[in-house]
Amino acid sequence: MTEVARSAGNVVRKVVAAIILVPLAVVIIAFAVANRQIVTVSLDPFSSEHPAASLTLPLFALVIVLLVVGVLIGGIAAWLRQARWRRTARRLEREISDLHIEIEGLKQTGGGFPGPGGTAGPTGSERLQLRPPPR
Repeated sequence: MTEVARSAGNVVRKVVAAIILVPLAVVIIAFAVANRQIVTVSLDPFSSEHPAASLTLPLFALVIVLLVVGVLIGGIAAWLRQARWRRTARRLEREISDLHIEIEGLKQTGGGFPGPGGTAGPTGSERLQLRPPPR
């Protein structure tokens, strides 16, 4: 890729990021300003009046923390589901590397590729000889 195309791609990426991130930041700030009231999150299912474990924080902070946790859980789930494809890609890369090494070895030895039946094909001098037609 040329340097001009690469810098144009970077500019487009920055513009798209700005178009997405600026409105998202405005929405998050507006949500935080509108939901400043304090809420208590109880983690005790047995006592709602006097919970053993509770958390008191602004509502917007709770929502943002839950969104971040949800994104992390979704990212981990997607990463785990793609493990099979990553494993296959690594195996294919190894096979490609082995085949490149084999091709280079064959080029250096000048050996032909195996002929029918797994035997080596004709050498250079045998390939150039013409035989007379049978009578």
